[in-house]
Amino acid sequence: MNLTIVTTADGSNTIYNAEVGEHYHSRHGALQESLHVFVKSGLQYFLDRNDTTEVSILEVGFGTGLNFLLTADACTDKQVQLKYTGIEAYPVNADMMLQTGYQQYIPGVLWEQFNNAYTAALTGKVEINPTTKLHIAHTKLLDFKTDDQFDIIYFDAFAAIHQPEMWNEEAIGHTVSFLKPGGVFVTYAITGNLKRMLKSIGFKVEKAPGAPGKREMLRAVKL
Repeated sequence: MNLTIVTTADGSNTIYNAEVGEHYHSRHGALQESLHVFVKSGLQYFLDRNDTTEVSILEVGFGTGLNFLLTADACTDKQVQLKYTGIEAYPVNADMMLQTGYQQYIPGVLWEQFNNAYTAALTGKVEINPTTKLHIAHTKLLDFKTDDQFDIIYFDAFAAIHQPEMWNEEAIGHTVSFLKPGGVFVTYAITGNLKRMLKSIGFKVEKAPGAPGKREMLRAVKL
C-alpha cells in the first residue's frame, strides 16, 4: 500500500492512503475526531446508560489503532473489562504504526503493550493488559464471521465517496447483525440514506453533534 504519515490540524498524525485517495482520520484533527465520535459518543454514551463493568466493541476499519488505544486507555482507567475486535482488510505494518506518535496521548505502558501484541492480534485474540483483550480480524467486512455479539460498533470505514461498497445495505446490515439489542452504533458520517437504512432494520437513529469540521454525526441504538 502507498501510505504516508500526515499531521492533522490538532497536531495529531494520521495516514494518507494514496490508492484510496483518503485519510484514515479527519484532517481537522485525528485525535479530536476519535475522542469525540467514538470514545465520547460511543463508549461513554453506552457506559453512562448501562450499569456494567465490561464492554465489547466491534470496529469496522481498525486502521492506525487510534480508536482502540483511546478506548483501552479509558476502560483501563475506569477498570472496565474491554473485549475489542477490529476488522481490517489491509493492516498497517508494525513499523508505520510506530510512526504515528500516538504514545503522546496514552500511557507509555499501554503503547508498549499494544505494539508488542499488534502482530499477534492479527491472528488471534491477545491480552493487552489485565482489563483489555484485542483481536484484529484480517479480513474484508463481508467475509467477517463470529458468534460474538457486541455492545458497541465503531463504524470507521473510509468515506462513501471513496468506498461506497462499505456503506450499502448489505455491508451495513452485515455489520449491525453483530450488535446486541440495546447496543450502540456510531459513525462520523450522517446521510439520509444511512438513517433510513438503520431505521428500516430496527434502530432508533439520532443526529449527534459532530467532531471539528463536521456539524453532525450519527448514533443509533438497536431496539
